[in-house]
Amino acid sequence: MAGGNGIGGGRPKILGQPHEVSDEEADGIAQMIQEAQHSARQQTIPREDLAESATTTMKAEVERVVAESHVRDILRRFNRDFLYGQGRFDEYAGGLLLKWGDGYSRKHIWVTVDGENLVFETSHERSCGKSVCADGHHSYPPAMWRDPRVINDELAEQFRRPVHERTDD
Repeated sequence: MAGGNGIGGGRPKILGQPHEVSDEEADGIAQMIQEAQHSARQQTIPREDLAESATTTMKAEVERVVAESHVRDILRRFNRDFLYGQGRFDEYAGGLLLKWGDGYSRKHIWVTVDGENLVFETSHERSCGKSVCADGHHSYPPAMWRDPRVINDELAEQFRRPVHERTDD
């Protein structure tokens, strides 16, 4: 028995056609969203609010892997086309983070580098059955992350199932 609108009993498909927006269009949409929400939220952390020990620049070897994998470029495109520029990027010594949402709905895509491997934190703690999955992470060796299609597919999955911010309460 088929459930919902899905084919063969799966989840219903999202209707509509994706389209790229220009940087100007994305900026305009971001401005409209902030005005509609009466939000004064900044897209970056002011330098004076950062702890002295905070690292805001990636290590050179991490930057190289991030650049060669095109992960930052793909994340910027996701931010522009799907989040209308409402996401915020933070860099760390070992990687980068795209986060979006406010309060209880804060979501993340964490990307770190371990040696030569590109590592994505996942929203699941048990193995999902992929060969790259272990201990709540998907780890891609250079042979895999050099293919932008592989990274795009992983980021699309991460975007559909992002890591939710955990509370320490």
